[in-house]
Amino acid sequence: MIDEKIGYEFKDKNLITRALTHPSKSKNNYQRLEFLGDSILNFVVGEYLFKHSDQPEGELTVLRSHYVSEDHLSECFDELQLSEFVIVGKSMKQEITTAIKGDIMESIIAGIYLDGGLDESRKFIIDKLHIEDFKSAKNDNFKSQLQELVQANFKCTMKYETERVESGFEAKFFMDEDLIATGYGKDKTKAEQNCAYVALKKLFEE
Repeated sequence: MIDEKIGYEFKDKNLITRALTHPSKSKNNYQRLEFLGDSILNFVVGEYLFKHSDQPEGELTVLRSHYVSEDHLSECFDELQLSEFVIVGKSMKQEITTAIKGDIMESIIAGIYLDGGLDESRKFIIDKLHIEDFKSAKNDNFKSQLQELVQANFKCTMKYETERVESGFEAKFFMDEDLIATGYGKDKTKAEQNCAYVALKKLFEE
């Protein structure tokens, strides 16, 4: 049962059904819930870190970005073994992607909030996303780290240009019009994270 997996029993079962429904299946899908869940997630993680850590603002921002990232949400989705509960349409041929897993986690957060209130959604976030382990968390959100450091040290615009290539995706990172780094990955997200990692090494460790 889904309630046992997530540790919360819905009074309104329609909410959890909607949170698990992909747009390929129905217009009554998770997209609006995802919008709300994203805001709740950012607030709760920020609130928890503010109360339990004395790190400066910049470090807290980077740490929060780890917990709200697609990669972390996807890992938590897999840990909860939620794939079997996702409702997709016949046109959905691909596997459930990292982005979809993240969207569904945010949608579940919103569903819990609407069904049981902020305290219940806070419990889910802290427990199932392992927020209490923040002191030992490995921060692998290189895009967020890069953004924080560039904003703190340079006055410039930043952008990524990402395109499909034969081996997957190629991402290029620019500061103003200057090409700083290039990275590759099997999907757009991985390519940009790898690109950000290269840029971090070049700008701040050489």
